[in-house]
Amino acid sequence: MANIKSALKRIKVTRFKTRKNKMIISSLKTSIRRFEDSVKAGKFDEAKALYERVTSLIDKAAAKGTIHKNTAARKKSRLSKKLKAAI
Repeated sequence: MANIKSALKRIKVTRFKTRKNKMIISSLKTSIRRFEDSVKAGKFDEAKALYERVTSLIDKAAAKGTIHKNTAARKKSRLSKKLKAAI
């Protein structure tokens, strides 16, 4: 365990940021799963609405640095392909 005050603070800040990032990624994965389930079920109106929400969440996660911008672009592209293939 660290003894220096600044090292203790870094540990505390890192734990906070890790929790925040996990929360964002978890909600993102849940949203993506709901979108994919609606596409598989054939609910296209619901899927379109969920697609808008998911892309927004992906953009926010990329803006905050939780995921890389290229990862965000790749995820959005793949989701878009799934939606277009289903319709």
